Amino acid sequence: MQEKPVKEMRRNWVLFALMITMMLAAMDNTIVATAIPQIVGDLGGFSLFSWLFSIYLLIQTITIPVYGKLADIYGRKPILIIGIIIFLIGSAACAGAWNMHSLIFFRGLQAVGAGAIMATVNTVAGDIYTIKERAKIQGWLSSVWGISAIMGPAVGGALADYASWRWIFLINIPIGLGAIALIVLFLHENKSHKGHKIDWAGAVAMLVTGTVIMFGLLQGGQSWPWFSLNTLGIIALSVVLIMITIRIERKSAEPILPRWVWKKRVILGANLATIGMGIMTMGPNMFLPVFAQSVTGVGAIAAGFILASMSITWPLSSALSGNLYLRIGFRNTAICGIIIVIIGAASFLFLPFPGPVWYLVAVQMTLGAGFGLITTPLLVGIQSTVEWGQRGVVTGTSMFSRYFGQSIGAAVFAAVFNSSLTDSMENAPARLQSELPSVNKVVEVLQSHKSVSDVSLYLRESFFAATHNVYLGMVIAGLVTLVILLLTPAKFPSIEEVR
Repeated sequence: MQEKPVKEMRRNWVLFALMITMMLAAMDNTIVATAIPQIVGDLGGFSLFSWLFSIYLLIQTITIPVYGKLADIYGRKPILIIGIIIFLIGSAACAGAWNMHSLIFFRGLQAVGAGAIMATVNTVAGDIYTIKERAKIQGWLSSVWGISAIMGPAVGGALADYASWRWIFLINIPIGLGAIALIVLFLHENKSHKGHKIDWAGAVAMLVTGTVIMFGLLQGGQSWPWFSLNTLGIIALSVVLIMITIRIERKSAEPILPRWVWKKRVILGANLATIGMGIMTMGPNMFLPVFAQSVTGVGAIAAGFILASMSITWPLSSALSGNLYLRIGFRNTAICGIIIVIIGAASFLFLPFPGPVWYLVAVQMTLGAGFGLITTPLLVGIQSTVEWGQRGVVTGTSMFSRYFGQSIGAAVFAAVFNSSLTDSMENAPARLQSELPSVNKVVEVLQSHKSVSDVSLYLRESFFAATHNVYLGMVIAGLVTLVILLLTPAKFPSIEEVR
């Protein structure tokens, strides 16, 4: 009679461990971003600081599918623990960095661990909770991102101002050790694992191919123009590497990304839609805080809370999506979500200049409600179509798709914004031409509040128009994602019992 309460208590402790583990990876970028001025002031290398984020995103994204496969072979528990340990070693190394190059390298090491965390946490949740329960659990896991969005800047700023920026990395260690202890004590896997041969050639080929593609997306339009020999070279090299990877995977007995992942229309459609969702999330993440400060005129803290308002509705809609997808299906629930996202992004286009704060919050909360109805049904849906030994792979491909989409979104929206702003500067009235700053100095001038009123007004209007173009791009991405979902089969063939 006591077995069920004991089992439920174990699951609750495992869920708590998963949440704090995910918080390690989720809060890392936001906490680092706040301390950049102190880091650069101590280590130098201002021209390199963007790589603190690029290297992390790059390595985390390309390792996720590999960890998903390893979790299916060796079990979730050892892969998750190893990932946390690598992340903590990387954190300790970051705290001891002596220059910007070493810090970038150690951030890469952190990301090797983060890839295991992001690939495995959602897989464990899929293992220990039923289809009916997973929506609520995904709501809890999604809430971690909202908490991280608020806590990251606050904790990072406090540690940088009153202690040392090195503590933003050292604080991970006790949290991570606590997570490991809970996982060791309460996560029990009873699956018997047969002997498997790891496709190391395929893993290396995937990592190299992913690195080249992600590197091109992150650097295109920044380190070199999109239409340049460098871009053509990256495209050519990527095509060759993709062909090599496909050939290796076809010959492998147990490929990292099996062919059935791409042959199942529901999984393919869900992953393509997840890429679209990842693209759309980068619009507000990249440009809304600076828009709120430069155009609307709010402070940095208020801008952060405007962005974080999306994190209120996201976990709520994620948790409530279970009732919906059990009635109308996973695909149709995601369609409801993408329609809400399109409405939210399109409503930004009707924002009057300079834009009231309540309107920005309303847009963000609408977007969050839509994203919650997309992410959870698609993830739970594809998890339900496979057995335990394949769940790590499909979860890994879903998480990879999300971060790959974010990389595309970062590249595309940066190009749209910069192009629009540059065009506005070049076509400014003749009387303002001599007083306008370079594109790279626009935010600095607006933040200084020292510019001539006519110049400041024109810059704000230009910034306003450029951000509108970003949200127009989000609407287009949303419509493409909607078409993808409409072409995806409505019924996800579940092999699990819905109870």
